[in-house]
Amino acid sequence: MVYIISIAALVLGGVLTWLGIHFLMRSKLEKMQSDAAREAKVLKQKKLLEVKEEFLRLKSDLEKQVQQRQSKIQSIENRLKQKENTLKQRNDELQRKNNDLKAIKGNLTRQTEIVTNKQKELEELHLHCIAELETISGLSAEEAKKNLVESLKDEAKTQAAAYINEIVEESKMTANKEAKKIVVQSIQRVATETAIENSVTVFHIDSDEMKGRIIGREGRNIRALEAATGIEIVVDDTPEAIILSGFDPVRREIARLALHQLVQDGRIHPARIEEVVTKVRNQVADEVIETGKRTAIDLGIHGLHPELIRLIGKMKYRSSYGQNLLQHARETANLCAVMASELGLNPKRAKRAGLLHDIGKVPDDEPELPHAVLGMKICERYKEKPDICNAVGAHHDEVEMQTLLAPIVQVCDAISGARPGARREIVEAYIKRLNDLEQLAMSYPGVLKTYAIQAGRELRVIVGADKITDQDTESLSTEIAKKIQDEMTYPGQVKITVIRETRAVSYAK
Repeated sequence: MVYIISIAALVLGGVLTWLGIHFLMRSKLEKMQSDAAREAKVLKQKKLLEVKEEFLRLKSDLEKQVQQRQSKIQSIENRLKQKENTLKQRNDELQRKNNDLKAIKGNLTRQTEIVTNKQKELEELHLHCIAELETISGLSAEEAKKNLVESLKDEAKTQAAAYINEIVEESKMTANKEAKKIVVQSIQRVATETAIENSVTVFHIDSDEMKGRIIGREGRNIRALEAATGIEIVVDDTPEAIILSGFDPVRREIARLALHQLVQDGRIHPARIEEVVTKVRNQVADEVIETGKRTAIDLGIHGLHPELIRLIGKMKYRSSYGQNLLQHARETANLCAVMASELGLNPKRAKRAGLLHDIGKVPDDEPELPHAVLGMKICERYKEKPDICNAVGAHHDEVEMQTLLAPIVQVCDAISGARPGARREIVEAYIKRLNDLEQLAMSYPGVLKTYAIQAGRELRVIVGADKITDQDTESLSTEIAKKIQDEMTYPGQVKITVIRETRAVSYAK
C-alpha cells in the first residue's frame, strides 16, 4: 500500500512537474511570440517609413524632372512664338513693300505714258516753232545756228581774255611763294648728306699693297673694272680703303662683290675681272629676285608679277633720306594691314598697296615722272587691281584718291618715315628743336620743369600746384600745343602732357 502511494505520489509529482514546465514553456512561447510580433510590427513600420521616404524622394525627383521639362517646353514654345511673331512681322513688311512696289510701278507706268505723250507734243511744238521762226526771220535753221555760233565765239573770246588776265594776276601774287616752295623741295632732294650716302660705297682692304695690284700696270686693271661695272673706283691716300662711286646702288654692289672676290682670289687681270663681274652680276640678279620672293612670302602677299618681285628685291639696295627702301616698304605694309584691320577693310590688300607704294623709285629706266605716278603706271602695266594702283599713285597727292586704301597708304608712309630714328637728321638741328620745345613751354608762368622725350614726339610740362589749378592745366596744354603748331616745324605730331601734383612731406623724429 505504501508502495502504491509512493508510485502515485511520484506520478502526481511528475504530472505536476510536467504541467509546470509546460506552463513555463507556454508563457515563454507567448512572450517570444509577443516580442516577435512587436519586432515585426516595428520592422514593418520602419520598412514602411523607408518605402514612404523612397517614394517621396522619387516623387520629388520626378516632379523636378517634370518641372524642368515643362520649363524647357515653355522656353521652346516662347522662342517659337517669338520666331512666329518675327516671321509674321517680316511677312507683313514684305507684303507692304510689295504693295508699295506695285503702287510705285503703276504710278511710274502712268508717269512714263504722260512723259511720252508730253515729249511727242513738245517735238511737234518745237517743229512748229522752228517753222514759224524761219517764216518770221526769213532765215533757215542752219543760217540761224551759224549766226548764233559766231556771236557765242565773240562772247567766249572776251570772257576768256578776262579770265586769263585774272589768272595772270593771281599767278603774279603767288609766284614768289611757289618759287620758294620749289627751291626748298629741290634743296631737300639734292641734299649733300643724302647724295653722298646714296652714291658712295667704301671697300676695305687688308693692306695698302693691294691698291697697286688693283690699279695694275699703267692702270689697266682699274680701267677694266670700271668699264665692266660702270662704277668710278677712287684709289687715294685713305688707308686700307677704296671708294666706289656711282649713282646706281646695284652697280656699286656688283663692283663691291667683284672686287671682294678678286682680292680674295689674288688673280687680278682684265680677263679675270670681266669673268668675275659677269658671274657676280648674275649672282646679284638672282639675289634680287630671291629677296623679292622672300619679302612677299614674309608678308603673306601672293600673285605678284615676277617683274614686280624683281623690283621689290631692288629696293634692298636703295635708300630714301638714309632709310632703307625695302625696310620702309615692309614697315609701311605692316602698318597698312594694322590700320585696315582697325577700319574693317581688307588687310591683305592694304598690305599689298603698302609694299608697292614706292615701287616707282627702283625702275630700270627712270623717266621724268614723280615716283608715285611712275609706280602707279608700273602696277597698271603688271595687272594690279585699280584700288592698288590708285593707292600707289595717290600717296603723295599727285593723283586724286578714289578708295580708302589711298589715305591709309599715305598715312602709314608718313608714319614709317617720321618715326624716331627712321630717317637721318642733322644732330645740331635735332638738338636745337628739342631745346626750343622745352624753352617754349618754360615761357609760361607757373611752369617748373619741361622734358622733351621720345625724340621730340612728347613734351612733359610739370607745373606748380600752388600756382595753377586742375582746370587751368587743360587750357595750358591747349595753349602750348597751339603755340608749337604756329611757331615750330617738326615731323609727325607732338603730344603735350601737363602734370600737376601736390606733395605733403613730414618728418618723424
